Amino acid sequence: MTITAPAPADSASGNSDATPPASGGSGSGSTGSGTAERPSRPEVVPLRHWLRWGLSAVAIFLLAQLVWTFFSNPQWRWGVFSEYFFNDAIIRGLWLTLWLTVSSAVIGFALGGLLALARMSGSPLLNSFSWTFIWFFRSVPLVVQLVIWYNLGYLFPTLGIGWPFTYDFWFVEFDTVRLISSTVAAILGLSLHQAAYSAEIIRGGLLSVDQGQIEAAKALGIPRSRRFFRITLPQAARAILPNAFNEVIGLLKGTSVVFIVALPELFYTVQVIYNRNQQVVPLLLVAAVWYTIFTTILSVAQYYIERHFARGAERELPPTPIQRARAWVSRSWASAQRPLPPSSVAALKSTSDHEQ
Repeated sequence: MTITAPAPADSASGNSDATPPASGGSGSGSTGSGTAERPSRPEVVPLRHWLRWGLSAVAIFLLAQLVWTFFSNPQWRWGVFSEYFFNDAIIRGLWLTLWLTVSSAVIGFALGGLLALARMSGSPLLNSFSWTFIWFFRSVPLVVQLVIWYNLGYLFPTLGIGWPFTYDFWFVEFDTVRLISSTVAAILGLSLHQAAYSAEIIRGGLLSVDQGQIEAAKALGIPRSRRFFRITLPQAARAILPNAFNEVIGLLKGTSVVFIVALPELFYTVQVIYNRNQQVVPLLLVAAVWYTIFTTILSVAQYYIERHFARGAERELPPTPIQRARAWVSRSWASAQRPLPPSSVAALKSTSDHEQ
């Protein structure tokens, strides 16, 4: 007698699970194609800066309105402007303005550097003297300083070198009125006033250098002068330069204050001419344009000098305006030379056929 064992239940179920039910041939069709549908890429919508566009539109409108008034308002009197722009007296006043700016900036920053070092020194006497100098010349307005220097002869009729604490024994003696002319008074006032502000600018730049680098240089035995000129000063220059150029630009425009001592710089010369011919607005425009030209030159020089000193701080320097313009021209030329896509060519052809 032979006994046959029944088939296991899991094998039957396994067979039934192994054969998936047919679903109307859709499964076989998708499997046969072998490609699954990819999800559609979301549409990227650029961010719209409505406030920026609105402010840009307002700025363009105001600029266009200003340019329109330049050409529509006859009171500007551009003929008078062109007549006096290269006038000999104007050019002489301009050269005097530039000379006052350069000489006062050189003296002011040299003296300011010494005052900054005195402020950072360990000597209480030097520190106190430097602080007092800076406090006084920043407190007194520049116009008042110029008038004081110009009228110094009322306080000291003579100046010279002699025995201290007396007015009787002079080795060398000068008449103060002849010694302190209007030019000397302007140089003294501008230079000392500039030195007080330059000292704080230079001191702030020196303090911005990381002290760890200075201590490391000391540990390596590098001499103090070499530490200052090779480590401290190049890094401090990045912090000093923007404010220093600001001061020089302010000094260029501040030379117009020396008209108070009757020095014939640019603004004083313009005043003399328009008081004679009553052409106030065109001559003030002449002075404004000359100031703007040299301020622009200083601003361009500031940009390239700051870029030079930023080489050690940034891995890649930002492009200059000329480089940006070249890149824009190259991109525009490349896009103009690029062939049109086939869809655009077909659309243009269909449009031309329809017009025919």
